[in-house]
Amino acid sequence: MTTAAALVLIAALAQGAIALVLLWILGTIRVPLVTRRQIRLRDVALSREPWPEHEKKISHAVDNQFQLPVLFYVAAAIAVYLGAGWLEVILAWAFVATRIAHAVVFATTNNVTHRFFTYSAGYGILVIFWIDLLVRIAMMTAGG
Repeated sequence: MTTAAALVLIAALAQGAIALVLLWILGTIRVPLVTRRQIRLRDVALSREPWPEHEKKISHAVDNQFQLPVLFYVAAAIAVYLGAGWLEVILAWAFVATRIAHAVVFATTNNVTHRFFTYSAGYGILVIFWIDLLVRIAMMTAGG
């Protein structure tokens, strides 16, 4: 495996770590609320409404880790399969950086404008990543 491919895989693992850290934080918020009986399980079985605001921020940040990042994982896997280059390394790590920023904004200030810009930046990077992969595949198939 090349260094570039390994760095793309590490970026994918870092992206997964974002979700794992957010899930851990969510557990540290939810478990005490339930054990102290501040939240009843039957009240949250089908609704997020009873949870306090700080829990909802983290919960939504977790949910968001299963949107754009899913497409990132596919792109990372394809890049590694094709033999990732340095452009894919840069795109992968830039995407992860935007996801970290997005999660931090979501979990703290939840400033919708900042959230939008971090999300949009990640989306744009991901689109470039996919276009890069499509061009590489097209060039490979056109070449024989």
